Amino acid sequence: MKSAEVRQNFLDFFKSKQHKIVPSAPLINRDDPTLMFSNSGMVQFKDFFLGNKVPTARRVADTQKCLRVSGKHNDLEDVGFDGTHHTLFEMLGNWSFGDYFKTEAIAWSWELLTEVYKLPKDRLYATVFGGDTAENLDADHEAKNIWLKYLPANHILYGNKKDNFWEMGSQGPCGPCSEIHIDLRTDAERAKVKGEDLVNQDHPRVVEIWNNVFMQFERRADKSLIPLPSKHVDTGMGFERLCMAMQGKLYTYDTDVFTPFISLVEKITNHSYTGSYDRAAKKDVAFRVIVDHIRAVAFAIADGQMPMNTGAGYVIRRILRRAVRYYYSFLDSKEPLLYQLIPLLAKEFATVFPELKQQEDFVAKVILEEERSFLRTLEGGLRRLEQITVENSVLDTATAFELFDTYGFPFDLTALIASEKGWTVDKIAFKAALEEQKKRSRENAIRKVGDWTVLDEVPSVQFVGYDQLRVDTAHVLKYRLVEDKKGFQYQIVLNRTPFYAEGGGQVGDTGWMYFDGEKIAVTDTKKENELIIHFVEKLPVNIHDATVRCQVAVERRRHIENNHSATHLLHAALRQVLGTHVAQRGSLVNDDYLRFDFAHYSKVEDAQLLEIEQIVNHKIRENVALGEQRNLPIAQAKEAGAMMLFGEKYGETVRMITFDPKFSKELCGGCHVSATGKIGMFKITSETGTSAGVRRIEALTGAGAESFMNSESETLKSVKQLLKNPKDVLKAIGSLQDEIKKLQKENELMMSEKATLLQSSLKSQVEMVKNVHFISTQISLTDANVVKNLAYNLERELGNAVIVLGTINAGKPQITIRISDNLVKTNQLHAGNMVRTLAKNIKGGGGGQPFFATAGGTDVTGLEGALLQAKALLN
Repeated sequence: MKSAEVRQNFLDFFKSKQHKIVPSAPLINRDDPTLMFSNSGMVQFKDFFLGNKVPTARRVADTQKCLRVSGKHNDLEDVGFDGTHHTLFEMLGNWSFGDYFKTEAIAWSWELLTEVYKLPKDRLYATVFGGDTAENLDADHEAKNIWLKYLPANHILYGNKKDNFWEMGSQGPCGPCSEIHIDLRTDAERAKVKGEDLVNQDHPRVVEIWNNVFMQFERRADKSLIPLPSKHVDTGMGFERLCMAMQGKLYTYDTDVFTPFISLVEKITNHSYTGSYDRAAKKDVAFRVIVDHIRAVAFAIADGQMPMNTGAGYVIRRILRRAVRYYYSFLDSKEPLLYQLIPLLAKEFATVFPELKQQEDFVAKVILEEERSFLRTLEGGLRRLEQITVENSVLDTATAFELFDTYGFPFDLTALIASEKGWTVDKIAFKAALEEQKKRSRENAIRKVGDWTVLDEVPSVQFVGYDQLRVDTAHVLKYRLVEDKKGFQYQIVLNRTPFYAEGGGQVGDTGWMYFDGEKIAVTDTKKENELIIHFVEKLPVNIHDATVRCQVAVERRRHIENNHSATHLLHAALRQVLGTHVAQRGSLVNDDYLRFDFAHYSKVEDAQLLEIEQIVNHKIRENVALGEQRNLPIAQAKEAGAMMLFGEKYGETVRMITFDPKFSKELCGGCHVSATGKIGMFKITSETGTSAGVRRIEALTGAGAESFMNSESETLKSVKQLLKNPKDVLKAIGSLQDEIKKLQKENELMMSEKATLLQSSLKSQVEMVKNVHFISTQISLTDANVVKNLAYNLERELGNAVIVLGTINAGKPQITIRISDNLVKTNQLHAGNMVRTLAKNIKGGGGGQPFFATAGGTDVTGLEGALLQAKALLN
């Protein structure tokens, strides 16, 4: 059975069981601060389990994109070495929100696996929770008794808490689970060792394919368990592993989920994949790394996460770079490769995850630029390794870690090159340094969250902040204490609130709450899944019984609304001027300014920026009224042509914001002006690139734009005064620039002449040190290029020379070293290493190539000592 049929049969089966089939949530998890990525199928339904939101259907099924790069069997550096673990994988799942429970879940699992997929019954095993005395939890005899209807007793195994009690995290819904395993060994192997002895023993042929979680408890912050008001079912079946079982393969990489991509990589690289799982078979590991990692990188970008140096973007960049270094090191590919897989990937998943097909060109270009950039890094790392000198044939850990941490150069590649040079490098010490870095990161991210103190149970929180900035009759639903490295804060949830929670690029509201007259400042408002959380630095005296009056900081909100509405106008103007390929890739809207990131492949020219600015200001002067449609069915919004952002998870109903139906129409949950005239003015302050294929515009509106324009006007007035108020300022500045260029050329000529005279006098200072022409002296030149030319000319004239020149420019000392090429080879001299040693005298640093290097410092008094030390470095 082909993988596409396997997936469709799952969805069709549960549709026949009255399940609503829903699309996958984005891979990037933006609404939950506890998760960076969707790492399981249940993530998008978390609010239903927590009781923060009422489900639209009590039975649901889907296939969810998931990403895992840490934890047991999921460490990124291990992916590719075995045959069943991946970074990105699909999780087939079915859910019950307070509807069916163990009996139906187990029965349907058995029916699907044995009657639809026709998997052999005698190869299936089930595990159930065996209880835990420390938690005072009984064994799940109920689940075992249900399984006895389908399996013999020896195929039903009790498991420990680690394997058979599933928890969402350190807090939240949890419960016992029942795993389904399949024995894929040959009959001969099965005859030797019983399958029940290998379940959950990490045997590569006896694997888990499905897990049925029976959520019936909530884990509190104090580690206690309390029963949930409703019992739920959460199941997850690994799609790739299921295909392996269905297609009779030993490894997931041998299924048709991956084989088309392996074939394409073979064609691109002219290397063959042999299917070896020997850890030393690095060529085959490289194939698996490439075809696995491209999926994670491509779908993350399609869901709106660009490769970056921080957060989720750093993880995506790290995955991409791992794939690059594998094809670079083991498939001898020195040109970008990954981006060439995107058309096939987009085609294969066009009907499952269509967002990639819709952005195929953009995703490919982003990946291409990332590959080019890292390939340059790899080349730079190789050059850096060529410049390094070692003692006793040992490459020190600090240098290896510097290459990894500062330059992004992989440790295993460093170790490989070191071994080729006959060096050793301490892998254990490197891992210790890496773990220490991770430990520091974990300590910096520590956040303690207390349990909610619940005062009232309400299924959802009402946000009224679109229409009013004050509420007089709210009450507290729950509150809790949170602690991070900044200190303690409290979080309060109200039944209704005018405070907008940070989302969609717009910052959260601030303001005040009044509890029986006691004024409490709200410092921020954020959303945790569907809860609107107000941050306060102290709790009121009477939090339990008081009627709460809420007041948003009005002026701040108005500035935010100006900037958010201007962002919509900017987006529309960009598409009008640059083309409809422009799509939002990120934004920040606060009370000071707006920032808008968008897909575009080249710098926006000044004339285009001016046109964009003029279009936006024209719409502001038109005073276009806000068009707002709430609870609009998503199908109607699509039909109306509303802009929809990739990576956003939209519900069945949406909010559409319109400023002139022919100009700007977007789905948006943010706050806006009632008419564009309130924005006042729009002024672009910068346009830059942020990453491959993404540009960024920053702009001001209203009073901020006015202040900026006034400041620019004052600056121009000051410039005119300095130039004696010429009629044509640009012409006057041009004349001044011409004069400066003329004087610079005259100065360069004078310095060159001075250098020529110096060259003659310096030859008289040559010493012979170990048959080497050696000069180490301070000179009065200040132009770095002139000094460099002097050093090269001296070396050329003398030959077999080491030239060390000290200079002082603007009170800062500098050292320049030139070494003859033959001395680099025969005497193993290295200008870069020498200059780093000498720079310590002037409290500075530097480096360079073996034949030429420079260093700068801050301590002029140490220059003489540095020049004296240079001679000792030749001995």
